[in-house]
Amino acid sequence: MPAGSSFPSPQEVQPPRPTPARHKVVVRTLGIACVVTLLVAAAGGLAFSNSSNLVIPKFQIFGDPSGAIANVNTGGPTISSTNAFFQSMGTNGRSCITCHQPSDAFSITPPHLQERFYATAGTDPVFRPVDGANCPTADVSTFEKRREAYQLLLTRGLIRIFLAVPANANYQVMSVNNQYGCNATDVISQYRRPLPTTNLTFLSAVMFDGRESTPATGTTKITYANYPSSLMSDLAHQSVDATVTHAQGDGTRPTPAEQQEIINFETQLYTAQILDLRAGLLNVGGANGGPMPLTTQPFFISVNSSVHPLVPADEQPGGLVTPGDNQFTPDIFNLYQSWSQKAAYWDELAQARQSVARGENLFNSLQIPISGVAGINDDVTAGGLVAGGIPVLQGTCGTCHDTPNVGNHSFPTPLNIGTGDPSPTSPFVNLGGLDVSYLPQITVCLKDPNTGLPTSTCKTTTDLGQGLIDGIFDHVGKIKGPILRGLAARAPYFHNGSAATLLDAVNFYNTRFSLNLTNQQKSDLVAFLKTL
Repeated sequence: MPAGSSFPSPQEVQPPRPTPARHKVVVRTLGIACVVTLLVAAAGGLAFSNSSNLVIPKFQIFGDPSGAIANVNTGGPTISSTNAFFQSMGTNGRSCITCHQPSDAFSITPPHLQERFYATAGTDPVFRPVDGANCPTADVSTFEKRREAYQLLLTRGLIRIFLAVPANANYQVMSVNNQYGCNATDVISQYRRPLPTTNLTFLSAVMFDGRESTPATGTTKITYANYPSSLMSDLAHQSVDATVTHAQGDGTRPTPAEQQEIINFETQLYTAQILDLRAGLLNVGGANGGPMPLTTQPFFISVNSSVHPLVPADEQPGGLVTPGDNQFTPDIFNLYQSWSQKAAYWDELAQARQSVARGENLFNSLQIPISGVAGINDDVTAGGLVAGGIPVLQGTCGTCHDTPNVGNHSFPTPLNIGTGDPSPTSPFVNLGGLDVSYLPQITVCLKDPNTGLPTSTCKTTTDLGQGLIDGIFDHVGKIKGPILRGLAARAPYFHNGSAATLLDAVNFYNTRFSLNLTNQQKSDLVAFLKTL
C-alpha cells in the first residue's frame, strides 16, 4: 500500500498457515471472531438509524451470516453530523441512512429491521406508513397492528414503490389484486428491496426500473459518451426524489450543495465480503477478494459487453482492455483462481477455498440456454437483440452480469427473467419456482392503437418494472440486474426479495433455465457468491 494508507494490506491481515493439527483450532478461532463482530454490527445497525454523531471511517468491518463484510470509504473518515446523507430533510424523521445501513452493505435486511422494530416498538423512522407499511391505509395504532402493517418490510426487507401509470401508456391496467388493500389501477403499488448505495461508480442505470436514468422522467440515460456526468446528475435527481417520496419532503431539500454532498459520499464507497467462515480471509493465498481491489477496478459503460460481440451496433463502443477493441471474456470474475489447487483430504480450509474457486469457474463457464427473456430473446421492436428474436441464446452468467469483478450489466439493459412473473402452473410461485404469494397480481392488456381499447394481448405480473416508467407494454416486468458485490450481507435477493438465500437464487436459475445442476455445483456456486 502507498505510504500513509490506513487500509490493511493482505500481508498485514494474513493469518499464519495452519498445520493440519492446528487447522480446526484456527477455523474455530475465525468463527468466534466473526460471531463477536456480528454482535457488534447488530448493535451498530440499531444506532445508525437516528444517530447524528457517527463517524464512517476509511475502513470498516461488520459481521454477516457468512463471515464479515468490509466497507471502504475513500473520502473518509466522514462525520455524519456534517453530511447530508445522514440528515433528516423531510417530515418523517428519515434520512438516506435509514434504509442504507453500512452493516447491511448499505441496504437493509430483515434481521436488523426486526431489531429496530422491537427496540423502538415499531417507531423507528424506517417504519412509516407512506411506504414502509404494506399499504399506507394500514392501522398502526398498536404494537401488534404495526407488526402486521410492516410485515413485508420485516420479513422481506421490502419498501412499497408507488408510481402512476404514464398517461401515454400503450396498455391498460385491467386489475390489481393486492391483498394489503392497495388495489388502485392508476397508481400501482409494487414492493422492492432498497438497492445498495455503495459501488455506485459501476452503475449503468439508477434504480431497478431505471426511472432515474431515462428521458421518460426527465433524467439522462447513461451512455459511454456522457458517463460519469450522467451518473452524477441522475444520482442528484434521485436524492431529491427519494427525499420527497420516502422522507415526505417538500422538494426544497436536499439543496444543490447537499445533493453534491450525498453524491460525493455515495460514490466514494466500495463494499465486498472480506472474510468467509469456511474459506477464511478472502485476500490471501493469491486471492483478490474484499473491497480494496474495487477502488481501482477499470470500468467504462459497455466494458466487456456480452451483447456487443453478438450485435456490434448495440452497446457501443464495447471492449475489454480499451473502449472499442471489440474484446469480450466470459471470465467475469478472476478473484479466486489461485485457490483451485488440489489439497489433502483433511485440509478443510483448502477444500473450502477450492469450492469457492469451482463456483467462480462455474459462474464464468456454465452454459445457460437463455430463452423467454424479454430484452434478449424477443424481437428487436420489443426490445430484443435482433429482428425476429432469438429463440434460444447459449450464454453464461456473464451474459447478463458482464462487468468484470462487479457482476452487473455494463450497459443499461433491463431484462425480464421471470423473478416477478407467476408460473403458468401456479400463481403463487414465479418462473423459477420461488414463492411470490405475498406480492400483488397485476394484469395489463395492450391497447388497440386505433381504438385505444384493450386487446386480448395481456400479461399478469407482480411488478410492471420498466413498463410503468415508459408506458410500453413490451417493457412490462423488465428490471435491471444489481451489482453482485456484498451479497452475503444483504439477503434476501432479487428485486422483490423472493430468494431468501443464495441457494434459493441458484435454485431459481436452475429451475428457470433447466440447468440440471448437481448438489455439488449448487454448493460451489453458493460458496462463491458468498465471497463477493
